[in-house]
Amino acid sequence: MIYSLFTDMSRCTSDEVQRLLSLVSEEQRVEALKFKHTFGQFTTLKSLLMLKELLVENHLVLSADPLRFGYNSHGKPHLADFTDIHFNISHCPNAIAVAIDDAPIGVDVERFVMPSDSLLSYCMNDNEAQQVRQSAQPERTFASFWTQKEALFKQRGTGITHELREVLAHPHPDIILETKVFDEQQFAFTIATASR
Repeated sequence: MIYSLFTDMSRCTSDEVQRLLSLVSEEQRVEALKFKHTFGQFTTLKSLLMLKELLVENHLVLSADPLRFGYNSHGKPHLADFTDIHFNISHCPNAIAVAIDDAPIGVDVERFVMPSDSLLSYCMNDNEAQQVRQSAQPERTFASFWTQKEALFKQRGTGITHELREVLAHPHPDIILETKVFDEQQFAFTIATASR
């Protein structure tokens, strides 16, 4: 498993979007420009270029141009021409993450936010909600739990399902969750990979 994190979100500008547009194919430019806001355009382009860089620098492909994507029934993308390479992408206002593995992988980044009681009730089970409420840093604790849940769903390729509250309460011996918290940049990051 290899991954890349980008945290200099001050570069999310319209000038940088224009520069990045010149580095991708026409099809990828069209996809990025479907987003009306600079943030969506920037994160789409930057994550694509990060993916290409990881693929080439780690000698997984000879050339990452062009990259063609397919999608499963839940919308999870895969590389159409490299079925033995799995990837996942996530972004939030504080970071962009791209991860690659030779088995299904999920990644999520989430900035620290103070969760409301209704949000806790919706997405955390009673034990998790109590841990968040009792935490000295509830935003940090919430972001850690959330990224674990979302990375797990993304690794499965299902997207968020009805199991949201209880997904971490059940054992997952076939999946490894690795969580890192970046206090200075105010975000949590989790990768879900298949256990070997």
